[in-house]
Amino acid sequence: MYFEIKNNALKSLKNTLKKLNYQIPEDIKLEFPPNPKMGDLATTVSFQLAKDLKMSPMDITSNIMENIEISDLFKKVEAKGPYINFFINYETFSRRLLETVGDDYGKLPPTNKKIVLEHTSANPNGPLHIGHIRNAIIGDSLKRLLKTAGYDVDTQYYVNDMGRQIAMIVFGMEKLGLSIDEDLSKKYNDTLNDRKSMASLNNSLNNLNTKLDNKIDHQIGQLYFKVNEYINVNEDKKIEVDNLIKAYEGGLNKDLDKVFEKAVNDCLIGVKQTLNSLNIVHDDFVWEGQFVRNGDVDEVVNGLIASGHTKENEVLCLDLEDFGIEKELVLRRSDGTSLYSTRDLAYHKWKSEHGDTVLDILGSDHKLAIKQVSIALNLLNEKAPEVIFYEFITLPEGSMSTRRGIFISVDELVNEAISRAKIEVESRRTDIDKNEINKISKEIGIGAIRYFISRLSPEKHITFKWDEALSFERGCASIQYAHARACKLLEKCGHFNLEEEQLNIDFDKIEDKWVPNEIEMDLIRSIAKFPIVIEESANIMRVHPIAQYVQELAGAFNKFYKSEQVIGCEIESARLLLVDKARITIKNSLNLLGIASPIKM
Repeated sequence: MYFEIKNNALKSLKNTLKKLNYQIPEDIKLEFPPNPKMGDLATTVSFQLAKDLKMSPMDITSNIMENIEISDLFKKVEAKGPYINFFINYETFSRRLLETVGDDYGKLPPTNKKIVLEHTSANPNGPLHIGHIRNAIIGDSLKRLLKTAGYDVDTQYYVNDMGRQIAMIVFGMEKLGLSIDEDLSKKYNDTLNDRKSMASLNNSLNNLNTKLDNKIDHQIGQLYFKVNEYINVNEDKKIEVDNLIKAYEGGLNKDLDKVFEKAVNDCLIGVKQTLNSLNIVHDDFVWEGQFVRNGDVDEVVNGLIASGHTKENEVLCLDLEDFGIEKELVLRRSDGTSLYSTRDLAYHKWKSEHGDTVLDILGSDHKLAIKQVSIALNLLNEKAPEVIFYEFITLPEGSMSTRRGIFISVDELVNEAISRAKIEVESRRTDIDKNEINKISKEIGIGAIRYFISRLSPEKHITFKWDEALSFERGCASIQYAHARACKLLEKCGHFNLEEEQLNIDFDKIEDKWVPNEIEMDLIRSIAKFPIVIEESANIMRVHPIAQYVQELAGAFNKFYKSEQVIGCEIESARLLLVDKARITIKNSLNLLGIASPIKM
């Protein structure tokens, strides 16, 4: 509805400028004033016109105000200095809004553009750790946001199956006799082989009753750690690892290929289980090995050689001095094998052929690498990726123990969040059974992690604080609680199907006498903003505005809930519909962040 309001305001302004014979700016700026008393929309168009018209903004505003005509969606339009402020007619607007908000509220028309979005892409040599979690959550939330904003989005996990880390794991298995629990491996692989879809795989994995020490990606991580210690002491064995890399890249030893592929697959299944616990599912897992085997890497290398910017001295490098970068990009080792950077170039070239936009989520420590990649792609006449860089997340010292002093796994973080949430739920709800406590605790715990990470722009460093993340007053739990409150109130009215989350009240039941008061207008204003917040967030490819918006929306609903009688009042139908539309908007907002909306808390 705010799109309609915005378009109405723009139409009024353009008609007025045309009447005054003023040139109409290509982009007339409209924004939300900081205080509703200043209006619902404000424009600075007089500032935009001042230079060309050689007039003061005040005089331009005065002329506009003398000639402007507005639709019935507006109550009035006022000048505040050179600013022009539009005030919504809430008696008309509110009724239209309640009819507009449905289950798919916020979904924008198709853009007919495809985005290939790569995120997470951790090496398959152990479990995901806390350094990966921000990447995964930003990536998944962006996918949800961009799909809702009308884009076709394909999320990819780039699998580094040819890296040294995987060769070290295979070395440990083949040369040192190290192994993982084969029964556990078979259990995971049976699940993989039986899946009909990624969703059923994730559901099955989620039901596997394994402790972290037995979880297959953790076992592989422990194996990698042992091999790493061994190689550090026996440096002469590095040549054997190098030989394994060369043999796997050559693809001539099918038995060795199977060992590599099994090690990677086993680890990935554990990684998928972890991601699933955070409500994250990738569309595709793209193995880097395919770009070596199909000749794409050689094609990239030959193309860069043809550009005239390479040099060879034992290793083949891309010389970037002409582009203001001192560090060379190594393209090929002295033994002829490729590097991650070369394979990454082939992957980016492939991605650019499969989408209108290539979007990468990367840690801020990758800035130099992406500059190198972008220059190389430009030399190949391929488009460079758009990149969202994020700062890393840390935990306050002493808040959690690390595993054997190496890292904190995402699994541990998730378990800790759910355990802490469970303590809160049990202290507040003594009337529900164990299964319901576990369900609510998981929804709150996962929500706390995802929201705490999503609420800040990726450029800001995060220190994860449990008391803030799990706060029922200002954290995600407070937003989820607003949704549960709305469900409980609607259930009491007798017209709400809790299982289907459907309110059975027709719009023609809205009372004629209903004129929204200030508190209702605040809530209506917040609900109406949702589609515009989605559009603006998608345009800048950031999810933190969504997190900030839903906190504001929940605050407006809670204020309404505490202040206004709903059931039994003279305008019960209008207010029940308003509660339901607030519930839908909170739920859809949280869904963009990958967070559940409990109906009970």
